[in-house]
Amino acid sequence: MHASAVLSFCAYAAVANAYANVQVSQFMIKNIDPILSPGKYDSHMHSFFGSDAVTKNTETSAELQTGCTSAKNPNDLSIYWIPTLFHVAGTARHPITPALFSVYYENNELAEIPIPNNYRAVIGNPNAKSQADVPAGSGAKWFCEGDIKVEYSQSTAFPPRTCKGYMQTLLYFHDCVNPTTLKSAYSSPTFGTRNRCPADMKRMPRLRFSVRYDLRRTIPGGWTGVPPLELACGSSFCAHGDFMMGWTEDAAMNMLKATGQRTLKNVAGSKPPTACKPADRDPMGGTSDVTKLPAGMDNHAGGVVGPQEVGAPAAGVAGAPEAGVTGVPGAGMAGAPGAGVVGAPGAM
Repeated sequence: MHASAVLSFCAYAAVANAYANVQVSQFMIKNIDPILSPGKYDSHMHSFFGSDAVTKNTETSAELQTGCTSAKNPNDLSIYWIPTLFHVAGTARHPITPALFSVYYENNELAEIPIPNNYRAVIGNPNAKSQADVPAGSGAKWFCEGDIKVEYSQSTAFPPRTCKGYMQTLLYFHDCVNPTTLKSAYSSPTFGTRNRCPADMKRMPRLRFSVRYDLRRTIPGGWTGVPPLELACGSSFCAHGDFMMGWTEDAAMNMLKATGQRTLKNVAGSKPPTACKPADRDPMGGTSDVTKLPAGMDNHAGGVVGPQEVGAPAAGVAGAPEAGVTGVPGAGMAGAPGAGVVGAPGAM
């Protein structure tokens, strides 16, 4: 087994909920979104983590697997992105790099298949302006890590006072997928199936983003009330996450072998570590400077069309989401984080 090419798995002692945790570093910010605005440089600013093979045109896992990854596990060539967080100082906006970007693959003991190649998803609502606009199943929230009074609330507003430690945000992705169409959904007992998925779908590991920001140097005086922060898409409520599958095939399968484990388990993939340094593959296209966005755009504009569940690319349209498909779970649908749910904040 390659010592540095391992994926670490562990589980809660009370119940056998196996999960994987991967640390991924930011390697660029840029005004592209290959899912919601394929082929264009017209998105609001995003922060990217994972395979540097991503461009405005990226569609497939095979493309991502040609890249250099910023993930600690070399077998993870997926790409993850979120709207860039800005510190607002007068009329200036300064991008903030997360102190930690962690991805968790949860409930692996319930998964029937690995996340399929070419699977892509957008979770959250890029157009949200209030809590009412936030999809419940996404679990999107902001809180000060360690503040027990608010850690388990579901507010997607920024914390109203200075965080003593990290400010954190969470996002939960779908855990049911049709392996042919790549359409996906949140699991729910209301489906009446053994795997709690729609009849044409299989259970897969549930992906969760956990993003931590250290604002103590950025805002040394702290804040009370509304903090001097905004996302590239707008207010805190528009928090969302994007994902394209890029794991090597053997590592994706090995992820499922964590089933029932109650102690730390290391699972290797075939790709050895490399000394490559992730970098923008299209440095002459688009911009990472919010002041240089195309005329008529501010950092809130471009490329977002609402909460999405994205399946296979539509015929003749590279990466376009299917009309009318949404990632918002229906009334009573399970999948939202809550009491006893694996991966609740503060649990790891």
